[in-house]
Amino acid sequence: MKKYNIEKDIRYLQLLSNSFPTIADASTEIINLQAIMNLPKGTEHFLADIHGEYEAFQHVLKNASGNIKRKVNELFGNTLREQEKRELCSLIYYPEQKLELVKENETDIKDWYHITLHQLVAVCRTVSSKYTRSKVRKSLPTEFSYIIQELLHEHTENNSNKTAYVNVIIDTIISTGRADDFIIAICNVIQRLAIDQLHILGDIYDRGPGAHIIMDTMAHYHSWDIQWGNHDILWMGACAGNNACICNVIRLSLRYANLTTLEEGYGINLVPLATFAMEVYKDDPCEEFMPRLSGGAKKVDEKTMRLTAQMHKAIAVIQFKEEAQLYEAHPEWNMQDRELFKHIDYEKQTIRIDGKDYPLTSCHFPTIDSKHPCQLTFEEKMLMGKLHHSFHVSEKLNKHIRLLLQHGGMYAVRNGNLLFHAAIPLDEKGKLKDVIVTLGKCYKGKELFQNIGMLIRSAFQDDSTPEERKYAIDYFLYLWCGPNSPLFDKSKMATFERYFIVDKATHKEEKGNYFLLRDDEAIVDYILDAFDVKGDNRHIINGHVPVHVANGENPIKANGKLMVIDGGFSQAYHKETGIAGYTLVFHSRGFQLVQHEPFTSATDAVLRGTDIKSTIQIVEMSSHRMLVADTDKGVELKKQIADLEELLYAYRHGIISEQEQKK
Repeated sequence: MKKYNIEKDIRYLQLLSNSFPTIADASTEIINLQAIMNLPKGTEHFLADIHGEYEAFQHVLKNASGNIKRKVNELFGNTLREQEKRELCSLIYYPEQKLELVKENETDIKDWYHITLHQLVAVCRTVSSKYTRSKVRKSLPTEFSYIIQELLHEHTENNSNKTAYVNVIIDTIISTGRADDFIIAICNVIQRLAIDQLHILGDIYDRGPGAHIIMDTMAHYHSWDIQWGNHDILWMGACAGNNACICNVIRLSLRYANLTTLEEGYGINLVPLATFAMEVYKDDPCEEFMPRLSGGAKKVDEKTMRLTAQMHKAIAVIQFKEEAQLYEAHPEWNMQDRELFKHIDYEKQTIRIDGKDYPLTSCHFPTIDSKHPCQLTFEEKMLMGKLHHSFHVSEKLNKHIRLLLQHGGMYAVRNGNLLFHAAIPLDEKGKLKDVIVTLGKCYKGKELFQNIGMLIRSAFQDDSTPEERKYAIDYFLYLWCGPNSPLFDKSKMATFERYFIVDKATHKEEKGNYFLLRDDEAIVDYILDAFDVKGDNRHIINGHVPVHVANGENPIKANGKLMVIDGGFSQAYHKETGIAGYTLVFHSRGFQLVQHEPFTSATDAVLRGTDIKSTIQIVEMSSHRMLVADTDKGVELKKQIADLEELLYAYRHGIISEQEQKK
């Protein structure tokens, strides 16, 4: 018989007995937990670098990266034509819109309802099969919960009584005029059960038009986590009150002519910036600052393009000044060489970088005092005060940043997989590199990520000292563009050079050692050990740098131990990468990497039953079907079972008395 240290555990066991007051209660819970451990592992869904492309993101969520289509194909095989299967899938993805279209064109709507309801129940039964009835019940809408449960758990094969029972339920749903509502409800349940856990490996924000819509979606998503990306950190810094981050956020939005998130999503007032820019840069052609229209922006007229370019230059100049002031305030960051306005010869219109002089494409800087080039003018200070206030009082932005804090972190370890956005700072030999976090304190590896995570949160906490909070707010800029930042990990962010210097040699951002060494299996194993990742089939999964598939780059590295899933969701990257993103699915059979072609539109999906064209690559298949027992959840359940078994021992040996159940 197993020996227990009851004396040591007695206080905990007494607390546990409040939840399981009798031998029968504790035994029933053990039976329940043992049963759960033998269910198939839930499906995990990994996405990265969404960059505001909300339509493509929402479609990938709805189709579970092809997981629902796979279930439909397995279920109906050759019994449905390909077109019928496509129509069924598009109904599951977009039930409201598809129903409107069907009712316009279908001649026998009752017959269509009858056939479709049976098909949807079959799909729902399949996707719910790996969950307990309790978990399925919790995911059901209240108004249809009982009916869906009855339909899911009544198998009609070879049972005429059950067939009649199910048919009557479905006939009644139709005859009472509730078919549309029921179809919408069960389609949403299928979407909900197709994915057990969603992991977003950073960068919801910037470039695309709908980051705020994505965050609204996540506010209601059933189970998700995020490993913050550099663009998320930029917006978090802007919300916290870092002026350099505010400038960067606005500049990036203007660069891609996508102001929807700023203005419509968060109510940021850009009128003061427009007024300032039109006055200060009215005679400046601002050619370097003409917006890129490849980021999903709507076509704009020449007048709007001109105003956008003026605003773009105005905020960029202020940004370089705000950044320089922070570099000067924090010499420990070793970034004073990026105070570039100090290196300009305003008479010769050249700039000195790394000991070499380069001509500037233009040197029209009416707000710069050559003796104090990094100081803001009075008008610029007034403008920044207004922009700062606008970010500070945006209720929706603050709500979305709280959501990122609630669900996010710098890294996560899930079921043998180390998840982070960009990089692990390494030295030339591939060893963990010390990185400055707070004054006089450097950390590396796991400790680095943990301490950065705590520092970020302190920027939003009232219990932080004013000094701690100010430093934390300042540090957002280092995380955005610092050379050793685990969210950037490049030699420099060459924003100024790309705007003002023709010589492309100055545009080069040297990648950190992580990117140079990540194909080495030994290096990847070393990192996994440093983060205490256990298991035979462990991996690193991250995004950040687009995978150039068109150039033959492989997203699977280090002999299958590292997977990069930023294939370029952003439309701005489609030409560069040749695809429209990678997603990863980890189900009970193993890993599947899904390569997506560009998404057309939700309207196209509804009208023509089109889906994102995806190519599935089998990364790793398990020799046995993974169960809940093989996951982190299984480890936790085993501990709970062990605790309950100790409680049973305490009951049976009279150490703790059973409590009478209240009638």
